[in-house]
Amino acid sequence: MGIYDRDYYQEPQPGMRIGGNFSIVTKLIILNAVIYFADALFFEGQLCHSLALKSNLAQQPWKCWELLTYGFAHDPSNIVHLLGNMFCLWFFGRDVEPIYGGSKFLGFYLTAIIFAGVIGGVGESLVRGSWGTMLGASGGVAAVIILYVCHFPRRELLFWGVIPIRAWMLGVVFLLFDFYGTFDPKSKVAHTAHFAGAAYGYFFFRTKWDLSLLVPGADLIRRLRRPKVRIHQPDAAEEDSMSVEVDRILEKIGQTGEGSLTAKERDVLQRASRRYQRKHR
Repeated sequence: MGIYDRDYYQEPQPGMRIGGNFSIVTKLIILNAVIYFADALFFEGQLCHSLALKSNLAQQPWKCWELLTYGFAHDPSNIVHLLGNMFCLWFFGRDVEPIYGGSKFLGFYLTAIIFAGVIGGVGESLVRGSWGTMLGASGGVAAVIILYVCHFPRRELLFWGVIPIRAWMLGVVFLLFDFYGTFDPKSKVAHTAHFAGAAYGYFFFRTKWDLSLLVPGADLIRRLRRPKVRIHQPDAAEEDSMSVEVDRILEKIGQTGEGSLTAKERDVLQRASRRYQRKHR
């Protein structure tokens, strides 16, 4: 397979976009916002309740879809709940998505939500004894944050927009905050779901788990996004050589982050990108 047929060469640049070529991160943010405002304006919180993960799921297993939909429901009376999650998804997800490509990132995010729902629900039962409902994208976002930290541990960020801090230190602060909150009887946040999401992000980075095929329709999305293979290859030997080199560089990015690339490796990626653009004009 040539470099032009790989999913990660079909993805847009990271960040919010206005126009027809939205990134997966942007689409997820839009979907969460649409659900939130539709619920607040037209359903008076009933939509949120329908999508939320309930503690009685074991008695009503036919509602297993709640393990996914709860990640797109936010408290209609507290817009900060939505804004906080979506800001973190945008801030960290825009740099993580290009590493894996849109389809794989989407599969990772959705399975992280499911994993956080399952483990978080069990954890809440063990720690607090009982719980009512779970909602919000926090579990999936926590997975994205930790995956970002694993890829860019030494990147400098501004904590609360003021204090310079390394990404790995921010990850530690995030986990300590959730550890404290887990045993706070007054907290209404499902901190165990955050821990589950964070653990999923870490092990995904370390083991390259790809559980996206467990999400209904994920494989179909990947197939639809994959372009048709071109038969005509005027310079197959050169393309194959570049293909091998691109694979090696992308694997290096996955292990040590984009900042570890040499000038020569960056030049290879740029030349491969320009060749793809010329071929698909």
